[in-house]
Parts: sequence; structure tokens; C-alpha cells
Amino acid sequence: MASAAPSAPTVPARRSDSTDTSADQSTDRIAKPPARPAVKQPPAAERVYTHIKDAVLERRYEGGMLLTEGELAEAVGVSRTPVREALLRLEAEGLIKLYPKKGALVLPVSAQEIADVVETRLLVEKHAAAKAVPAPPALIGELEELLATMKEQVAAGDLAAVSATDRAFHAAIVRSAGNQILDRLYEQLRDRQLRMGVAVMHAHPDRIAKNIAEHGEILEALRAGDPEAATDAVHRHVSWVRALAQGDAR
Repeated sequence: MASAAPSAPTVPARRSDSTDTSADQSTDRIAKPPARPAVKQPPAAERVYTHIKDAVLERRYEGGMLLTEGELAEAVGVSRTPVREALLRLEAEGLIKLYPKKGALVLPVSAQEIADVVETRLLVEKHAAAKAVPAPPALIGELEELLATMKEQVAAGDLAAVSATDRAFHAAIVRSAGNQILDRLYEQLRDRQLRMGVAVMHAHPDRIAKNIAEHGEILEALRAGDPEAATDAVHRHVSWVRALAQGDAR
């Protein structure tokens, strides 16, 4: 009986190039990091509002200046519709006055407004300074840091930043009193304080060094645990704003 012919050796099937390429592409897709989401800009009206408000508070748009919708739209890069929305909001806050077909007038800080703000500040801040004694270490540390920051900003000539840090110094003392109603009331004065602070420093640059020194006196009184000295220091410091507005520079 004839023997069966030997069978041909089995050759393993070769993977196609298309399979290799597909696998490589799959690996590449897995290795790539996810794309970062695009940063979403605030609504147009909010951008206009922030632009105008910051400029008014920092005196880039000074009291008595007339702003037009077209100029503001061009400055921010938006249409006139969001400009109108922002201006209506700022008028409600008392920073500007709208005149149809003319524009928006930046309202100057009046002597009465300064007197009202100073009176409210004295009521709130003197009470808070007395309650802050004995001052906790956290408050003393925060005030020390803010005072050091103010000195750096004065050296750099950034009066808008000095005004903001000045305000933060006093707000920290008010906040330490633990009265949330007074804290909210004080927060409502923020914009007026910032605007007045920049205006007064521009008008009386020689008073800036004394302003810094008076902050140091408030800090030392709190550190010493002396409520009477703290309230006296606050009274002297806050009252000078009203005195300067009335022409009684000291």
C-alpha cells in the first residue's frame, strides 16, 4: 500500500499592514493628552461694566468726564447693546448719570458724599476696633502683611493698589468683630472708599506717608491690647479724609 505524501508545512498568516497601521493609530490616540477646554469669557455687558467701573474707581475716567457709547464699545470690543446695559447698571450704583443721545457723565465725588461715608466709617470702624481687642494672632499677622504690601505699592507709585490694600486693612478689622450685619454694611461702602482714596492721594501726595504711619498706629494699639488707643487711632485716621475734603489739610 502506497504511503501518503507528506503534507506541506503550515505557514503562519502574516498580519496585514493595514492592521499594523490601525493598531499604531489606536496607540497614538490613547497617548495624546486631552485637549484643554477653551476659556469662556464673561458676557459682553459684564466686561463693559468691569471696564468702566475699574476706570472710574481708579480715576482713569475722572469725575465730570462724558463717556459715549461708541467710544466704550470700541474700547472693550463689543457692540453698543451691552454698553447700554452696563451703563444702566452703573447709573443705579450712583457712579454715572445718563443723558439720552449725549452719553454718560462720570459723577464727581461730592463733599456731602465724603461726609456721609466718613460718618458711617467712624461708626462701624471704631466699634470694630474696640471689639477686636484682644486681637487674635491671625488678625495681627494679616494686618502686618497688608501694611507691608501698602508700603511696597507706595514705593511703586501704584495709588489704585494702595487704596485697595488700605481698604482691605480696615475691612479685616471690621470682619474680626464678628458682626455680619455690620460687615455687609461696610462692604457697601467699598466702591466709594476706593474712589475717594485714590482721589485724595492724587490731590495730597504729601499725606500718603502719614497715612501709612497711622495704619501702623492702629496696628500697634491692637497688638498692645488697648481698645481706647485703637479707637482713638481709628478716629484720627478716618477723620482726616473729611478734613481734607473740606480744605483743612493737616
